[in-house]
Amino acid sequence: MTLFAFIYSIHVLAALVWVGGMFFAWMVLRPAAVKALEGPARLKLWVEVFPRFFAWVWVAVFILPIGGVGMIHMRFNGFETAPRYVQIMMGLYLVMTALFIRIQALQLPELRKAVLAEDWATGAATLGGIRRLVGINLLIGLLLVAIASARPMF
Repeated sequence: MTLFAFIYSIHVLAALVWVGGMFFAWMVLRPAAVKALEGPARLKLWVEVFPRFFAWVWVAVFILPIGGVGMIHMRFNGFETAPRYVQIMMGLYLVMTALFIRIQALQLPELRKAVLAEDWATGAATLGGIRRLVGINLLIGLLLVAIASARPMF
């Protein structure tokens, strides 16, 4: 395995963890939780789920730019010669990271506080806001994967 192939593989795996995790949460876990759990139990579930998932997202947040910059230098000899789709991918990564940090730093503590206080209405509203941002991030992530798949780095 070449160094480029190794970096590319790690990069793809990091993206898979982040985007795949959001897909699972949005399309599988959320509908199952809505069907199986009452509101308070559902909020408690998400307070437990998010920190576990976010630990893995942080790994992806750090690996993706390191791998991306490495591949840019190996494949295109730097940013100046990188094609437009690579620049678009970098911009979308920044948007996704900003949305993730907003959820992690602002909304998750608010959700945790509401659940601890058993303020279910505030918790539900906060979870709804998190769900919307995760949905936006999922769409951006799927777009990023589509761009990457249509224009491979090899």
